[in-house]
Amino acid sequence: MKPKALFNWSSGKDSALALHKILQADQYEVATLFTSVNKEFQRISMHGVHVSLLEQQASLLGIPLIKMELPKEPSMEEYQEIMSKTMSEIQAQGITHSIFGDIFLEDLRKYREEQLNSIGMQAIFPLWKRDTSDLIQEFLQLGFKTIVTCVNGSYLDKSFAGRIIDQQFLDDLPDNIDPCGENGEFHTFTFDGPIFKSPVQFVIGETVKKTYPKPKVKPEDEEEEYIFWFCDLLPK
Repeated sequence: MKPKALFNWSSGKDSALALHKILQADQYEVATLFTSVNKEFQRISMHGVHVSLLEQQASLLGIPLIKMELPKEPSMEEYQEIMSKTMSEIQAQGITHSIFGDIFLEDLRKYREEQLNSIGMQAIFPLWKRDTSDLIQEFLQLGFKTIVTCVNGSYLDKSFAGRIIDQQFLDDLPDNIDPCGENGEFHTFTFDGPIFKSPVQFVIGETVKKTYPKPKVKPEDEEEEYIFWFCDLLPK
């Protein structure tokens, strides 16, 4: 009997490619997708994708979905409390492994492993340490299609939001930008590919600017903001 696993689904390209690899290897039973969403706005954290499109993805993947709803700006204590309760319910289903699409963020991997080890679960990273240029080419060659839903204005301008990732998009990226956006430069929504029964149906809405205050290192530091551009996707 294969170990039961949950798959940490962001809705984007890294998740889609990691899930494809896990399904192809057939070593785990992917019992559920797991996604954190903003309870107030009913959108996926950071990606900005509406829950209705997330649910459509899960339906077309044919895998059950668990949504962990978080308050708008949860404290670490609130986050840990909600996560602990959710993981207890997940473990009650006999799930022993947790799969992630992370590629090379060492601190994040260490945090995930420590948190899971503390409750007797194991973390799996099918894309770990792969060259991101090779990964994005493999993603495109497999027939996946993904659209940029969020752009970090510290790295890229507004024009990159709402673009489909193709070779032209990759050619247009500045040299200092990771082709998979692994440093948080951009986030995506994957709407077609070999793991989907049919394409996710949506229309492209407006692109909006959102700002978030940068944390002050010293009290005398000037107020600064992070700028993000979000391309809204609307269900058909």
